[in-house]
Amino acid sequence: MKKILFILIFLITSQSYASYLLVPMDAETQENHLKAYGITYWTLAKDIKVKWLLNYRGGSFLLPDTDEIRKECQIRGVSFEVLSDDKTESILNEISSPSKNMESVVLEKAPKIAVYTPKGKLPWDDAVTMVLTYAEIPYETIYDEDVLKDELILYDWLHLHHEDFTGQFGKFYARYRTAAWYIDEKKSAETLATKLGYSKVSTEKRDVALKIRDYVVGGGFMFAMCSATDSFDIALSAEGVDICEPMFDGDASDANYQSKIQYHKTFAFKDYTLERSPMVYEFSSIDMTPKRKIPKQTDYFSLMDFSAKWDPIPTMLCQNHTALVKGFMGQTTSFTREQIKSNVLVMGENKTNGEAKYIHGIKGKGFFTFYGGHDPEDYTHKVGDPKTELDLHPTSPGYRLILNNVLFPAAKKKKQKT
Repeated sequence: MKKILFILIFLITSQSYASYLLVPMDAETQENHLKAYGITYWTLAKDIKVKWLLNYRGGSFLLPDTDEIRKECQIRGVSFEVLSDDKTESILNEISSPSKNMESVVLEKAPKIAVYTPKGKLPWDDAVTMVLTYAEIPYETIYDEDVLKDELILYDWLHLHHEDFTGQFGKFYARYRTAAWYIDEKKSAETLATKLGYSKVSTEKRDVALKIRDYVVGGGFMFAMCSATDSFDIALSAEGVDICEPMFDGDASDANYQSKIQYHKTFAFKDYTLERSPMVYEFSSIDMTPKRKIPKQTDYFSLMDFSAKWDPIPTMLCQNHTALVKGFMGQTTSFTREQIKSNVLVMGENKTNGEAKYIHGIKGKGFFTFYGGHDPEDYTHKVGDPKTELDLHPTSPGYRLILNNVLFPAAKKKKQKT
């Protein structure tokens, strides 16, 4: 009888003192912020719900306490804390207080992820594929043929990176037109366009951009970095207009094509001027790269502070252990503030240079986020540079912003309070 009583007391005590795991995301206690997202995704993939504690210790995650989750955290080097029911309730009460700029958001399902990239592309050419691989978050690659076959509907989240949707082959012509890799990539793109029934790469890429637009309007989540941001919008605005010079598509561009640009068709940008010269490594005035006068040592951008209870989406996308993030360059480094539409939210900016780095918006039933720059831990990332070793940057604030977007589609949708 005493033995049975002891077992009952032990079970009751065990249940009351080890019910939840807190994966902290502050600067002081988390050893590997990037892999912490992977743990959260891994848990969701097992049909286990997770709570994202917005603005609580850097945007921590609350998971059920199981031996399996503890072991996985230990294997991946992710810091965690064991919480009792009482401690968990205390934290959730603190978060729910109207005086606290915090919120608890339920994550329900691991989103299915697609990365738009040509076959044979090296993983380190894309910061997102690098961090997904490092965080051990699974993804699939798709490209033009898949997009034109409407296979985007199979995915919850789509990433675009260093792409050119205008058909100008990245505007690499001036410096690299005789380089073997440029010649090969141009030939491959032309071969693919022909295979898909197009006479020009520009028209094929335009139709791909339109399919991606439809995916977002229908409820998809799109995340774009570097030149995929502005070249995507430019392609939408130039529908039915030839903006390519002869070295790109074999014939002349339309006369006075700037006046034919349709800004109402874009996601984020307006009133920009296209760069007509094929000898200039720029698409348009959207990009701030040639206008920047910031030394590398002082190149930072600040994240906006949103109301977690009233604006949970931008709050979610800005979760970090610092409000100041190191800047980094790219073909499209950042965006001219005056050329961003008024209904698009600026979430990260460098005020001294008048530029936006990180923006977000709604299109139809879906969402998009544009993040300027190529690689958050490689300041300039020139052609031929070695890949970034994320083992050296496990707490990278710049990479955390990418992973916030990866988890965003997993959030339980709440009715708008306004």
